[in-house]
Amino acid sequence: MKHYSAFAVAREALRYHTGWERAWRSPEPKKRYDAIIVGAGGHGLATAYYLGKNYGIQNVAVIEKGWLGGGNTGRNTTIIRSNYLQDPSAAIYEKARSLYEDLSQDLNYNIMFSPRGVIMLAQTQHEIRGYQRTAHANALQGVKTEWIGPERVKELVPIINLDGPRYPVLGGLWQERGGTARHDAVAWGYARACSAMGMDIIQQCEVTGVRQENGRVIGVDTTKGAIDCDKLGVVVAGHSGQLAEMAGFRLPLEAVALQALVSEPIKPCMDVVVMANTVHGYMSQSDKGEMVIGGGTDGFNNYTQRGSFHHIEETVRALVETFPMISRLKMLRQWGGIVDMTGDRSPILSKTPLQGCFINGGWGTGGFKAIPGSGWGMAQLMATGHSPLTEAFSLDRFKEGRFIDESVAAGVAH
Repeated sequence: MKHYSAFAVAREALRYHTGWERAWRSPEPKKRYDAIIVGAGGHGLATAYYLGKNYGIQNVAVIEKGWLGGGNTGRNTTIIRSNYLQDPSAAIYEKARSLYEDLSQDLNYNIMFSPRGVIMLAQTQHEIRGYQRTAHANALQGVKTEWIGPERVKELVPIINLDGPRYPVLGGLWQERGGTARHDAVAWGYARACSAMGMDIIQQCEVTGVRQENGRVIGVDTTKGAIDCDKLGVVVAGHSGQLAEMAGFRLPLEAVALQALVSEPIKPCMDVVVMANTVHGYMSQSDKGEMVIGGGTDGFNNYTQRGSFHHIEETVRALVETFPMISRLKMLRQWGGIVDMTGDRSPILSKTPLQGCFINGGWGTGGFKAIPGSGWGMAQLMATGHSPLTEAFSLDRFKEGRFIDESVAAGVAH
């Protein structure tokens, strides 16, 4: 794998950029692998990468029915934070956030990580109490956050309106080391590193069946033929239920669409991420100048990846009161992603009833921020059978009543 650097760019410029190689190979599948990961999004690629880097398991295939990073990894709004209330959530998200900080150097690929900070606005007395509670919990967890007043919010976000007629800004939970990263680059960087280790990334290859023998997985059937494996990782976001059904078990989750949009590009006006959970909207400004805007999920189960007019109206209407300037912007584009939601709004990283088969899903609307931590924990679980990061997120918690309720604790699942 060619090393990327300023010197490499200068060298290739002198020879008209004819010496660049493909970032990753596109091979035909082999007959057998030590491990197969279904899903070439951020979580699946990160799992494969840490299997190779941390445990030396490099005879791995990452199978994708579409194109690499074409699902939720390429359709999210790039927020990275770890200020969750529950201990297991804070642990895995903080692991992810800390890995993001050095991920460009680790992968030798610029993921454009920007630790610009994240503010979660408090616009009711209830939210004040909730976020102050979270700040205290984060202090005990070793996650650096702080409660700030409205004056500090205005200092950080000059375009904000503190005195909204319905929901004035009363303060916020501030995580200075939160931020954003380029979502596509995260997938591309992991894919390039996996390919360099000899792993096969197989696109346009849909899994049509999971083969098993005596209660243990032995391989998968795909549109490119049967492939054998010792271990199988299912990391397919909104389609987790379908793959689980193929493997002979059910998952306690449902699929819904999450919509987002961006405005036309404008000059820099906001250099932090702001989440307004009372009105359920959040916003940041991209490096290209677009205002990246998102809200909640659709109110009904569906598998669409398109936007809808009513959701734009609901989300933008909610944000205009807090950010009056966006009322004058034109929308550039909108899209949707298929997210898998559990009852407690926390993910599933677990062994399954099928021996040798592991599941990573249920991230709901907050999956992007967890990619490195999710991959780290999932790789450890698949390689050794146990991971402290994933233990609390097992399937057993649903029948044992050990819920990790972030829908109430965080106020919003993003």
